[in-house]
Amino acid sequence: MRDSIILLKALRLSTSQLNIFKYTDDKKKKSRIIGNVIGLLILFAMLMAFCISMSIGYGKIGISYAIPVLSALVISGMAFVLTLFKTNGYLFAFREYDMLMSLPFKARTVAGCKFLSMYIDSIPWFMSISIAMMIGYGIYESAAIWVYPLWIVLSIVLPIIPMLIASFIGFIIARISAGFKKTNIVQVILTIIFILFIFSLRFIIEDLIRNNKVEATLYKASQITDDIAGYYLPAKWFVSAVRDGNLLSILLLVVVSVILFVLLFSIVGRSYIRINSALKSHASSKKYKMTSQKSRSVISAIAFKEYRRMIGSPNYLINAGMGIILSLIVSLIFLILGMDWVIDKVMNGAPLDAASLTPAIPFIVFLFTGMIATTAWTPSLEGKNIWIIRSLPLEMKKVYQGKMLFNFLLFAPVTALSIILMCISARAAILDSVLYVILGISLVAYSTCWGCVCGIKHMTFDWENDVDVIKKGTATLIYMLPNMIVVMGLIALSVFLGMRMSHVLLSLIMIVIALVLALLSYIK
Repeated sequence: MRDSIILLKALRLSTSQLNIFKYTDDKKKKSRIIGNVIGLLILFAMLMAFCISMSIGYGKIGISYAIPVLSALVISGMAFVLTLFKTNGYLFAFREYDMLMSLPFKARTVAGCKFLSMYIDSIPWFMSISIAMMIGYGIYESAAIWVYPLWIVLSIVLPIIPMLIASFIGFIIARISAGFKKTNIVQVILTIIFILFIFSLRFIIEDLIRNNKVEATLYKASQITDDIAGYYLPAKWFVSAVRDGNLLSILLLVVVSVILFVLLFSIVGRSYIRINSALKSHASSKKYKMTSQKSRSVISAIAFKEYRRMIGSPNYLINAGMGIILSLIVSLIFLILGMDWVIDKVMNGAPLDAASLTPAIPFIVFLFTGMIATTAWTPSLEGKNIWIIRSLPLEMKKVYQGKMLFNFLLFAPVTALSIILMCISARAAILDSVLYVILGISLVAYSTCWGCVCGIKHMTFDWENDVDVIKKGTATLIYMLPNMIVVMGLIALSVFLGMRMSHVLLSLIMIVIALVLALLSYIK
């Protein structure tokens, strides 16, 4: 127990943003931390607003008694999903593995403390949900004073069991795939399915509101959550504790969480070293045959290196590939169902037709393929190996060109294909279609170069795992958020201008602007 406390404290101090802010003299780091905190506070406020609105909906139709069930299941579901996607980066093949395993700690202690560190990082998300729903429950049910502290304490304990279940599944996946070269395919598939579900949720909610199904849906959701809580014991214990003050339920939730934690990491500890060793290196194939070696230019070799890095990292693969998948799905929907049908459903009867929307096709596709550029994080991914690159007789300019080449080759073909499919759906003229493809490729060139500007300007090498760079990095946020807002504005602008001027002339103007911006970014 003493070893676990010492190690957990060291892990928290080494990754604490507050600790870094307190002691660092780097003004860029301080400003980056402040920006991250502000961004997180905004996300927490949005999540709380959504949960409060859900509670109000339950209260308005007289089923506020079901709010504790909803809160328990939402927190448990979120804990399970987030942990399943984080397990690989937090528990296995993390950066400081060699250093930690050289210290006098048992493998199960290291794994358990890494889990607890991940759990502590996630607590603000869970408490945002819990406190928001507790407020709604208190308003409509006039709960006793003792309910509020008990609700908060049990909400801290509640995510442990689903997180342990997700960690065990991640452990099984790592255990099975440790001897294989492609170790992350299951995690990638699960993540893509989840993100596609979230993407489609907006249309589901819109359909409910449009067809006055909200109240019936809430009643049905209440029945479903009650049924699930009957089988999912942690939710049942939580509800029994906050509704009735059942002491046995409180003890069961706490004690079972502790027992499962000890049991899981006793099991994980037995294979922990072997799994990490296998994930950090791959055995050579027995069927290997010597063949002629391919000769590549320096830039092509660096681009190929980025490809190998992408397929070896689930976070890299998911974030780079999600825009590609969404772009292809949307363009196929337009092709199969027809652009007029999609416009009617999405725009809810707005006076638009396929001819009006065709100038926006390149920007609609770019909204997905340009939502992120790999060049925004690849300079930082070199991490502790950056000194090796800088010691080679190689200009950094060549390194960045190789990274830009990979991003361009990754997104340009998909952009062109998606635009062609949407142009067929809209029955666009051949000349317009050709110009739209050129515009789409020009936009990819711009995003490639601008992403590299962001990546070089905000390089960071002191990351714990690639999540910190790919998903949370300053360069990624600076590229992504303004870019998405601008592209949505350009969709509206292209539709507006397309009604007032030649589509050919509009496309040519946009192509010139995109290429000039790409050139300026490349020079920068």
